[in-house]
Amino acid sequence: MIRLLCCILLLATATTSQIDQKKLTGQSPNPKNLLEKETLAAFNLMKAAAAKDGINLTVVSGYRSFTRQTQIWNRKYKKYAAQGMEPDAIFDKIVEYSTVPGTSRHHWGTDMDLIDANATYSGSVLVPSKFHGTGPFCKLKDWMEKHSSEYDFELVYTMNDNRTGFKYEPWHYSYVPLSRKRYNDYLTTIDLVSFLRSENIMGMDKISEERINRYLEEHIKGVNPKLKD
Repeated sequence: MIRLLCCILLLATATTSQIDQKKLTGQSPNPKNLLEKETLAAFNLMKAAAAKDGINLTVVSGYRSFTRQTQIWNRKYKKYAAQGMEPDAIFDKIVEYSTVPGTSRHHWGTDMDLIDANATYSGSVLVPSKFHGTGPFCKLKDWMEKHSSEYDFELVYTMNDNRTGFKYEPWHYSYVPLSRKRYNDYLTTIDLVSFLRSENIMGMDKISEERINRYLEEHIKGVNPKLKD
């Protein structure tokens, strides 16, 4: 009987771990691409406050699945491979802005890319220059710098010369109470090299282990210190 109970407990623990890892890597079912409920509730409060100042906070990218991130990755990898680039060089090029599938913070339902839908703009919206100078989203940027922390949102990829990894993204905000836990869980439960080698991600069998580990240190960990413990 004791042996049976131990087996059941081990099975339950393994199942929970598997579910957690799928959630961390964007592989859990989420057909409607919903943000976490707590994240959405906090965002709606912030959106209502911004509206009083004439800003229409709008999410242009929220939850993103592993499948969607893999499509983005494979398309870019195929493009650069056709240009004759070597695997590690392709990796370097893609991760200037795009994440490796299974490592995106957008998998967690806690992160979002924001614009002001009341602003007048054209073309691509997620461009740093549009958030500075006379750009259409300067009012949004100024408002978020003053008020986002009041609603537990922080910029992820800050303008900081000492920060490694992804380039500055003035549009990408994270809900700290949930994303900080996801971040710590990710670092303690995901064996990144083994995970990436086991998935059907273009070129990943050719990318060096050293490059993947450097990505972990520089990109996954290269975030705003407020998003860490």
